[in-house]
Amino acid sequence: MLALTAGDPSGIGPDIALKAWLERDKRAVPPFLLISDSALMAARARKLGLDVPIIETDVDGAARHFNDALPLLPLANAFLDTPGAPNSANAAGIIESIDRAVAMTQDGLTSAVVTLPIAKKPLYEAGFGFPGHTEYLAHLANAATGRDDIAVMLLAGPDLRTVPVTIHIPITEVPAALTTELIVRVGAIAARDLRQRFGIAAPRLAVLGLNPHAGEGGSIGLEDVETILPAIEMLRQDGIDAFGPSPADTMFHARARANYDVAICMYHDQALIPAKLLAFDEAVNVTLGLPFVRTSPDHGTAFDIAGTGKARPDSLISALKLAATLAENDQRSR
Repeated sequence: MLALTAGDPSGIGPDIALKAWLERDKRAVPPFLLISDSALMAARARKLGLDVPIIETDVDGAARHFNDALPLLPLANAFLDTPGAPNSANAAGIIESIDRAVAMTQDGLTSAVVTLPIAKKPLYEAGFGFPGHTEYLAHLANAATGRDDIAVMLLAGPDLRTVPVTIHIPITEVPAALTTELIVRVGAIAARDLRQRFGIAAPRLAVLGLNPHAGEGGSIGLEDVETILPAIEMLRQDGIDAFGPSPADTMFHARARANYDVAICMYHDQALIPAKLLAFDEAVNVTLGLPFVRTSPDHGTAFDIAGTGKARPDSLISALKLAATLAENDQRSR
């Protein structure tokens, strides 16, 4: 059983959760337990004209009910039902849903966490102190284990996997944030999880350059030579098949993609643009480095189409399927 968080209820999260449940037989959607507000979900189903019975239940009852009704674990913090209009008053419920999904998965009650999209601005307005989902999940994991691990974002599509070394920071801050140690740490986590959860025995890492043409030997910036190249050498010394730094503009066509299992990218858009270009409706956001499996659709809240019926559940269905596969692989490898 997968734990599905509520996401921002003013976005398309409720819409695609309802549609994913309706596709459960046709598209072999694995069973999930939604942690949300039952009144809001029922109202959204009515608004969209979807015949989705909703039943409040716990983890034990979720599998029993999934075929006949959408199983829902109710929140203590109710949501305001404002499709298309994010409200900071919903922050408590959004965070509660994430907390409970992680706790249930860490306790072994659910096999993985799948998160519906959140918007950062209303959370920030309510005092949320983390850049995004990925960083908050790392905080929850470290609070439970007492470790200081980092979480790594991976975008996984049918034809490409990418990992950004730096994520939600301004582009002007990327060069200073990039360090050899950070690149090594991210690369090592990616290689480990590709082996353990994706079942790739010897992952091949293509490490991209930061500057145009990977710096042209230092003539277009020194980061590629002084920061990235030493990281690649250290990864190789640790037995990881890593190569580069490679110019980003030559690494995403079909022939290049055949030579690696993941592209280690230096900043957010360098990783996410090609991933979404190749598989916008199918790509999945996977968090590596956590003691539990977490996936998410690769898109945002799409407030502009919330409650209109236009949202497609494809990426969520891919996220649910991949979460089930990764959790199974992870359990088998232990």
